[in-house]
Amino acid sequence: MTMEKTEIVRHAFLRQAQSCDDLGSPFTARLCRIAAARLEDDTAVGRHVLRWTGDPASTGDALALRLAGSLHALVLSGLAPSLAAAYPPNTVDDDLFWQACRAAFREHEAFILERLKSAPQTNEVRRSAALLPGFLTIAAVTHKPLVLSEVGASAGLNLQWDRYHYRLGDSVWGPDSTVVLEPDWQGPPPPSADLAVRERAGCDLNPLDPSSAEDRLRLSSYIWADQKDRLERTRNALEIARSDDLTVERADAIDWLRRRLATPHRGAVHVIYHTIAWQYLPDALREEGEALIRHAGQEASDEAPLARLQLEADGKADGAALTLEIWPSGERQEIGRADFHGRWVKWKGWAGL
Repeated sequence: MTMEKTEIVRHAFLRQAQSCDDLGSPFTARLCRIAAARLEDDTAVGRHVLRWTGDPASTGDALALRLAGSLHALVLSGLAPSLAAAYPPNTVDDDLFWQACRAAFREHEAFILERLKSAPQTNEVRRSAALLPGFLTIAAVTHKPLVLSEVGASAGLNLQWDRYHYRLGDSVWGPDSTVVLEPDWQGPPPPSADLAVRERAGCDLNPLDPSSAEDRLRLSSYIWADQKDRLERTRNALEIARSDDLTVERADAIDWLRRRLATPHRGAVHVIYHTIAWQYLPDALREEGEALIRHAGQEASDEAPLARLQLEADGKADGAALTLEIWPSGERQEIGRADFHGRWVKWKGWAGL
C-alpha cells in the first residue's frame, strides 16, 4: 500500500465530509472526518478501504458513503447495538465513537466487506418537488397527458411523484398524502395545468423493490443517520410504492431508452427524465443516450411530442440545473435550479408561457 493511495482515500473522505456539512448532516461529516484521520490497516475493513483499487471520490465509487451506509445498515438492522449506542440520537465523544466503529469492523467484517462492493443508492423523494413544476410546464405547453420514462429510477419513488402533496411557495398541489414536500421556494408560482399520467415506467441497473425488507433497509441505510425527516419521508414513500405495486425494470439505461423511444405515443407527450443520474453513465454511453434522444426528438410531432426533464449537476456551486427540452420545436431552457436533496428550489419558469 503506497502512501499516495492512502492519502487519496483520506482526501476523498474529507471531501465527502464537506459535502455532508453543506447538505445538512453534521453526523455523517463527523464520521467521514474521523475515518479520514483514524482509519488504519489493522482490520480487514480498514485495509480494504485504504487499499481501494477504484476511484474513492464522491464522483467515482463514493467510498466514504459506501462505508457510512454499511455502518448505518448495521444500526438500522439491530445487528450492532453497541454501534447504535454511538449513533443519533445518542451522542458520544470521538474516541468512544471510533471504538464502536472499530468494534463493528471486527465483529461484522463479512457484512461490511460485502456492502462495500455496492455503490450507494439513494432515491431522494424531495427531488420530486423540483420535478413537479417541470411536469406542470410540459402539460401547460403541450396540453397533453404524460407518458413517463425515468432513467436511474432506483426504487421508483420519483416515478410516483403525483402521489405526493406539495406546497411550493403559495401554491398547493396533489392529493392528501403521507409524503408532503415543501421546499424553500424562490421565484414565481409554477404554472397551472391539467396534469394526468397515462403511463409510467422506469429502469435501473440495480433496482430496489419496495416490497423487499432487504431493499428497504439498503435504501434507508444510505440516508444519513441524523436526518430523521429524510428517513421518515422515504419510508412513507416506500409504503406508497409498495401499496401501488410499483416496479422498476432491471435494465441498461441506453438499451431501455432505445426500446422506450421506438414507439411514439399519439395523443400524449413522452417525458424522459432523470435526477442526478445521467452524470454516472460512462462518457460513451452518455453520448449514445444523447444521440438517441435527439433522434427521437427529430421524429416527434405536435400529435406525439417528446420532452426531456433533468435535474443534474452542471459544475456550478448553487445546486443542480433543472432543464427542459420539448420537441418538435427542440427548444431547451434552464427553468430553475434546486438543491441536490430538494431542500430548496429556485424557479424561473418557461419563457413565453
